[in-house]
Amino acid sequence: MPLRTIATFAIAIVLGLFAVVLINSYIGSAKKVQQVQVQTGVGSPVVVAASPIARGVVLQPQLLKVVNFPAGSVPSGAFTAVSQLTSADKTQQRISLRDLSPDEAVLPTRVTGPGGKLNLATELDPGTQAVTLRTSDIQGVAGFVFPNDRVDLLLSRSVGQGEKTVGLTQVIAENVRVIAIDQSDDQEQSKPNVVKAITFQVTPEQAQSLTLAQTLGTVSLSLRHVQDAAPVNRLVTTAASFGFFSAPAEHRARPTGPTVRVTRGADTSVVELSSR
Repeated sequence: MPLRTIATFAIAIVLGLFAVVLINSYIGSAKKVQQVQVQTGVGSPVVVAASPIARGVVLQPQLLKVVNFPAGSVPSGAFTAVSQLTSADKTQQRISLRDLSPDEAVLPTRVTGPGGKLNLATELDPGTQAVTLRTSDIQGVAGFVFPNDRVDLLLSRSVGQGEKTVGLTQVIAENVRVIAIDQSDDQEQSKPNVVKAITFQVTPEQAQSLTLAQTLGTVSLSLRHVQDAAPVNRLVTTAASFGFFSAPAEHRARPTGPTVRVTRGADTSVVELSSR
């Protein structure tokens, strides 16, 4: 191997090692700064889990601790003192709504209010309602829908009568949160399971629409990406949307009286004569 090539490789290795040293030094300095902030009280106090807290556990002082978060990184709504989450009065105790990991911030959405109970009503956002729809393996995305997922709800039905009947699918609710499947609201589920019913968190207006939709046709789910909150561009799809549909020809009653065939150029029509 030429000496020049060996020298090039050697320089590349040295530069790579130098970059690794710089990165490790930077990360170590950042950790030391954060540790100093925590130890000296610099930053903002945030209540976090001191140890794993399972869903349904009553919050006790020994399960929580306060750490100082760097400025600008405090979660919205975070508690600042353990006393805000615990109480000697059993009627004012809070319960964990989901599993919490060690050092995970305890937020209002993850615990009940004072004296709250662990039930579905405690997990609903203010101003929303819960509606349950019957589903199947096809309508329910083959069992891949879990609590806390987001879906669009679609109604497929037929409108019109006789030969003028047209099939259509329309979006009746967008970006809806799933809060339970069958009788389970465990957000830690990950194994696909075909269920018979799915419960959604909706607005009062959407609750009315979904209840009526079940009587009009078939309601299906369309699973969204976890970070997708974009509105649906096309709310209604008909056979005409595919470009191969033409409205049924209108059939006229056959004339009962004498007729005359009239030809004008290439067009020919039949005119019924008046019986008068």
